[in-house]
Amino acid sequence: MAGGSLEVRVGGDTGPTLVFAHYWGGSADTWNGVIGHLPPGQATVRFDQRGWGTSRALPGPYHLDQLADDLVRVIEARVSGPFVLVGHSMGGKASQLVAARRPVGLAGLVLVAPAPPQPPAMVTEEYRQGLSHAYDSAETVAHALDHVLTATPLPETVRATAERDSLAADAEARQEWPLHGIARDITDAARRIQVPVTVLAAENDAVEPPHIVREHLLPHIPHATLTTVPDAGHLLPAEAPGAVAKALGDFLTAIQR
Repeated sequence: MAGGSLEVRVGGDTGPTLVFAHYWGGSADTWNGVIGHLPPGQATVRFDQRGWGTSRALPGPYHLDQLADDLVRVIEARVSGPFVLVGHSMGGKASQLVAARRPVGLAGLVLVAPAPPQPPAMVTEEYRQGLSHAYDSAETVAHALDHVLTATPLPETVRATAERDSLAADAEARQEWPLHGIARDITDAARRIQVPVTVLAAENDAVEPPHIVREHLLPHIPHATLTTVPDAGHLLPAEAPGAVAKALGDFLTAIQR
């Protein structure tokens, strides 16, 4: 791994392996609730992306191509046999880049409240500059969680994890996504995705609402299926972990038929 090693958590031994990539502001712990709802023994791999959490000290660059390279290296080092990429928001965009490379063993792609390959018109320079300050302090993180990222109250321990993760970033990594990654057009890559794809949108998502996903992702991955999770906001893995886990189970069943 360029400049050091990512700390990877591996669980279970029943495949295909679910390989998780977290959102901007998240960590491997973003997926705790989802994994807790999966069947015992389900094979999983998750890690803190470069510049975040336990990977905070890893040097840049922190752009999408580097995140995709890291994800590929984690898969090569920790996964044997078929696997499914599960990407949330920023992690969903990085996962699209990886899926477009058609790595050996890739059996499917699950995008959870994903950043679409085609940036919507709302992602203006002004919007990106404002977003870049969302995690400046404990106060701005609390505001983001209460007014942007969630639509339902998080359990106390889950919220504490989200608050911790949002502040546990390298300064450059924290800026890279809102200033650059969110605005990058990767539609050419998305059109190269051939594996089965399912997309979960959150009904009350203020960041990537269902209509944005429908208009800016589905045209470029036309074989993808879209499901809207009721009531939840952008932090779907934290707000509705049971619904995400059920969707993963249904997807695994479908691709193994």
